[in-house]
Amino acid sequence: MDDAALSDAYRSAVARVGAAALAALEGMEVAERQLHPPQIPRLRELLAVPRDRLEAALEAYAAIAPDDALLRSFHDRLAQGAGEALGALALFVDPGAPHEATTRVLGSLARYRRAQATLYPLRAMLPALGHYFVEPAVRERALCFDPEPPAGLRVGVMEAPAAQGDRGGFSLYVPEWCDGTTPWPLVVALHGGSGHGRDFLWSWLREARSRGFLLLAPTSLGSTWSLDAPGIDAPRLASMVEFVAQRWPVDRARILLTGLSDGATFTLLAGLLEGAPYSALAPVSGVLHPANLGNGNLGRARGRRIHLSHGALDWLFPIALARLARDELERAGADLVYREIEDLSHTYPRDENDAMLTWFDPALALPGPRRAGGRR
Repeated sequence: MDDAALSDAYRSAVARVGAAALAALEGMEVAERQLHPPQIPRLRELLAVPRDRLEAALEAYAAIAPDDALLRSFHDRLAQGAGEALGALALFVDPGAPHEATTRVLGSLARYRRAQATLYPLRAMLPALGHYFVEPAVRERALCFDPEPPAGLRVGVMEAPAAQGDRGGFSLYVPEWCDGTTPWPLVVALHGGSGHGRDFLWSWLREARSRGFLLLAPTSLGSTWSLDAPGIDAPRLASMVEFVAQRWPVDRARILLTGLSDGATFTLLAGLLEGAPYSALAPVSGVLHPANLGNGNLGRARGRRIHLSHGALDWLFPIALARLARDELERAGADLVYREIEDLSHTYPRDENDAMLTWFDPALALPGPRRAGGRR
């Protein structure tokens, strides 16, 4: 095969893997949103198609690896990211022992996040894949979100690991088009039980990149947030917010604390504490922990902006618990928005990010005329 033919064949293989990886990411996003125990057999059938497609594309891609060192770096990263996506699909689709079902689904979602993290640096080289990391309303301007950053300003995805072990640090995303001077909102997003900040970051990154806000995803010190001892994790969260605000342009009047499941429960516990730095709270699929009744949090809820979302199909925290939280917060005088989502089980509703952001700060609403590097 001559050089020209090899080049054409390689470009074709890259395009095929990129398209198959994109289909895998989109399929996993749909599956996560619709994740409900009775729906798992149907979701497995849904994901089997992109799994087979990506597996075939990767096999052909591996057989045509380039010799050029620079191209090989790109080749290996694409193979790694697509491989993580394939691993996510396989964990979800392939049969396993009944007692492994929950572990396999959680592992699938974790690998889906790792696939995004690995593929994200390739967004400019594979524009079709890059469109996945911006919202549809701004995809025609996707390339505008990667200007040359101001000198000395760190942007993109960053990790602040814990001093010891894998827990207790945080992940941070500063949109690449941040100018370093204009104060931006900050969203602090808390993972669920047994989760990790570096994974949960990807539940919000597309919106941060498209709309212009900083995104902080902490990791609990233990396997979940210190629900029975808020004094362990709550001061750490506040110190992380302060760390970010001292180094990047954070609008301290626009700091949203949100979270899923245990992260939602801790959002209310930490967010209503005396002196907490958050201007609004948006718990998703959590509960109102009894500690809020005795530590003064309900008294401090008066006038506080809270956006409470919960799925009517939630099997872990039944909807009755959300209605109880709604009633208690309303009695306490909170400025409350309550969203009961009919088709949501106990999983993260990525499609609710728009409603939460528009409620939190109307300037973050999409669609609408805006440009990368500035506010509307």
